[in-house]
Amino acid sequence: MTPAAPRALIAEDEPLLAAALQQELRTAWPELQIAATVGDGLSAVQQALALQPDVLFFDIRMPGQTGLDAAVALADAWPAHQPFPALVFVTAYDQYAVQAFEAQAVDYLLKPVQSARLQKTVQKLRLALIQKAQAAPISRANSATEAPSPAQTPALEPSLQRAIDQLRHLMAQPGVWPQLPLTPTPHTAGTTSPRLTVIQASHGSQIHMVPVDDVLYFEAADKYVRVLTARAEYLIRTPLKELADQLDPQEFWQVHRSTLVRASAIATVLRDELGKLHLNLRGRPERLAVSRLYAHLFKAM
Repeated sequence: MTPAAPRALIAEDEPLLAAALQQELRTAWPELQIAATVGDGLSAVQQALALQPDVLFFDIRMPGQTGLDAAVALADAWPAHQPFPALVFVTAYDQYAVQAFEAQAVDYLLKPVQSARLQKTVQKLRLALIQKAQAAPISRANSATEAPSPAQTPALEPSLQRAIDQLRHLMAQPGVWPQLPLTPTPHTAGTTSPRLTVIQASHGSQIHMVPVDDVLYFEAADKYVRVLTARAEYLIRTPLKELADQLDPQEFWQVHRSTLVRASAIATVLRDELGKLHLNLRGRPERLAVSRLYAHLFKAM
């Protein structure tokens, strides 16, 4: 049986650059089929989940979601037992950021895309797809012979787990991603940046002074950040990424792209039948989802 032609999704908000990349790919990889081309990060995630292509070309700077945001969201939503697409970032970032991509084995293309560099990327992608095809029968055989008990964690497909690990480390690289703490880290000697102690939340003509010690979690929602205590909810306009820089990472853990939670408020960590983690907090009735990128914080589960 002839293997199916590989399929790709291009996410690029500049039509001329998207067309140029398609043209270069026709020359460098004639059998590659372009399944779709989209112009923003949200559409990239939706189309990738719907089409499940073999390769993703994500521009870093796109409206709605950046390419990194889209890749993170996609890795979190991807089916656990499906091979994750080979991911290539298209970037105009400087050399320091490029070094970060190289260090994490995430391939990249600099704008404008050069034919010689694209040829190298295509060679890597071809090899990756061959290796993935060879590994697939083994994975299917193992899944058929090893029936996990309900108490076991459903294992992620190896390429998906690698993508999550790479994205987690990539997000922590300086200059690549506006920083949020991926793991609770101790304070370093000599760093005495002041920590936020009071949240000023306006409501009508009033300004509520909310002690940070009362906050159980923060959640990004549209243009606002929700500030949740045991008894009340407030809205502020400070971006979550900016807010995180002013909080003690030992006290507030990031458990999702949009959620920072007080670690001491976590009562229980639950795992559903799909292996996804959820948190129950002391003092709040709602359950909070934990992204795959932050599941490593709860290794004992």
